[in-house]
Amino acid sequence: MKGTHFYATGRRKTSISRVRLAPGTGKFEINGQELLDYFKRETLQMVIEQPLVVTDALGKYDIHASVNGGGLSGQAGALLLGIARALVKANEDLRPLLRKNGFLTRDPRMVERKKYGQPKARKRFQFSKR
Repeated sequence: MKGTHFYATGRRKTSISRVRLAPGTGKFEINGQELLDYFKRETLQMVIEQPLVVTDALGKYDIHASVNGGGLSGQAGALLLGIARALVKANEDLRPLLRKNGFLTRDPRMVERKKYGQPKARKRFQFSKR
């Protein structure tokens, strides 16, 4: 088990994350930065750590990830999925637990496209009767 790496990809909105999970001390490196430096909001940090907390693997793996596209919230969701998928590759017995918590389901929601004759996807220009 020592020296092995587990790779996985996660996506959310327009964000894509590539995650490498390696046995270690619980170090997070995202785009060359620490977790606390890249994701300053505490809620996003909690979102990313959820699969590790649920599986009791918080200090057992080092995580190196590269994330691009989208905003911080989408990137956090992409990392969550990538970490969960990598944990399943590391230990197949964790699949039911992660599935039950909804960490292995890709969130399919995307931004709705803008329609012509409207300022945004659903917003309408003001209607004038006269």
